[in-house]
Amino acid sequence: MPKYVIERNILDAGSLSPSELKKISQTSCGVIEGSVPMVQWVNSYVTGNKVYCIFIAPDEESVKRHGELGGFPVDSIAEVKAIIDPITAE
Repeated sequence: MPKYVIERNILDAGSLSPSELKKISQTSCGVIEGSVPMVQWVNSYVTGNKVYCIFIAPDEESVKRHGELGGFPVDSIAEVKAIIDPITAE
């Protein structure tokens, strides 16, 4: 199944408290369990004003639906075509 990187513009995301991040995570998991079960949230990277999420999903529409149902912005979606790391250089 394809893997996607989702960019979410969230003002002051890096200032969210642990309890706020927990609530957001619970909302995301609840949407997946209830409405888009074919979607798997892998992880997210929280920066100053953005959150970058890694999802495995059958298509972009499923990722968009997750965002709509959870109230999360979906500013861009990019399908991962390859993954490289230091081992790739060997």
